[in-house]
Amino acid sequence: MTEAWTGPQVAWKMARGYKGAFGGKEINSLPIWLGFCAAFLLGLADFRRPFSLRNLDLLALVSFSISLWYFNKGHVFTAMPLVYPPLVYLLGRMVWSVRRGRAVPATRPVWPVWLLAAAAVFLVGFRIGLNVENSNVIDVGYSGVVGAERISSGEAPYGNFPVEDSRKACGPADEDGEIRDRIQTNGRCESANPQGDTYGPVAYEAYLPAYWLFGWSGKWDSLPAAHAATIAFDLLCLLGLALVGLRFGGLTLAVTLVFAWAAWPFTQYVSSSNTNDALPPLFLIWGFWLVTSSFARGAFSALAGWTKFAPLLVAPLWASYPDSRARPREKLVFLGGFLAATVVAFSVLLLEPSPLHAVHVFYDRTIKFQVGRHSPFSIWDWKQYGAGYPDLHLVQRVLQVPLVIGAIAVYFVPRRKTARQLAALTAALLLGFELVLTHWFYLYLPWFFPFVAFVALTVEREAVPEEAPVPREHDARALVAAG
Repeated sequence: MTEAWTGPQVAWKMARGYKGAFGGKEINSLPIWLGFCAAFLLGLADFRRPFSLRNLDLLALVSFSISLWYFNKGHVFTAMPLVYPPLVYLLGRMVWSVRRGRAVPATRPVWPVWLLAAAAVFLVGFRIGLNVENSNVIDVGYSGVVGAERISSGEAPYGNFPVEDSRKACGPADEDGEIRDRIQTNGRCESANPQGDTYGPVAYEAYLPAYWLFGWSGKWDSLPAAHAATIAFDLLCLLGLALVGLRFGGLTLAVTLVFAWAAWPFTQYVSSSNTNDALPPLFLIWGFWLVTSSFARGAFSALAGWTKFAPLLVAPLWASYPDSRARPREKLVFLGGFLAATVVAFSVLLLEPSPLHAVHVFYDRTIKFQVGRHSPFSIWDWKQYGAGYPDLHLVQRVLQVPLVIGAIAVYFVPRRKTARQLAALTAALLLGFELVLTHWFYLYLPWFFPFVAFVALTVEREAVPEEAPVPREHDARALVAAG
């Protein structure tokens, strides 16, 4: 006997603490991980005000590492509760930062901009090297390549992913005796990924360029297309943050935001796992850069939402910017952008003989599956995995109610919103979603990170009067980099 498992580790291999299962061994090694944490804190901390909220925000962002350490040891029941304190703190911090009438003094950058920029360039190169040489592709990234192949072959991804079932084996068994490689209905020998079609259509369409360049062998092998796509997503997030910084705070803020993304270890955790989890923040970052365009806000919020669904929560909020009582034409333009992106995203369903049936299959494979799934990777579903754990589903449902109400309420309150308030409320909604999610994982942390970083690393130059008119185009220097 080599292994013995109990509780969630019986059904969930990812709960067993296999070394390097997510991201490979390098990103999970203490020297690399702590190196990222040190760079993040040393590069961004305000040493002149050690007890500032900025420093507390940074500590909260790296404190998820404690939970991940226990997860990597296979201690799921210890790891998961440790996620909630920083999530709750950051949620409260984002809501608090929305309050009007409070001007927070800015401090000069601790490090010269050129030094922070040089460090960011080094980190970006190091991240690419980690991805290429010392990373793995988990099922999420594999699903993106499979979905892209299906679309290129004239099929919708949903219901057409490779499965095992009773199909003829065409490859060797793994260490558990399972044979993933099976002859599929298309006649190809492909590695099974039966639940890979559970994401929105954009999660597969985004992999099309990488698939066209690198192809796919049909096997769950090194998957160069997945690596290329992940690196591209990461670089586009960095470019988007640079543009956001230039627009709202000049060169200093641009460099600061780029460094923050490059140094935070959990963005590299996503890159080293080669997942699609950089896509939701990618679209939201670019939509935020074009925040004064109602059409762009609508289109990018839809693209983010039709990737992994959670960002759909922010659509009402983004529709209300900058004034919930703005001319109806502005709201219609936002709706037009949202619908246009939605039509483009779901056009893949037209590849099926019956589009109506394809819609039904899409619902079954995505929303229905996600809502009904069980998971030990949150506290809400623990009762079935261990004796003595309470059933917290009722508490979870109760907490989901204010989340939905809040997503609607922020359309109206505050009526007029600055860009920083929009960022704070966007982060708050995504944080709230993750708090009540049954199947949560560390790969989801970058969803809210760009907006938490934007709030933590900037300050309003002055409070916005309640009755002051908000111009259509915000002054690019309304925010300054703090710390």
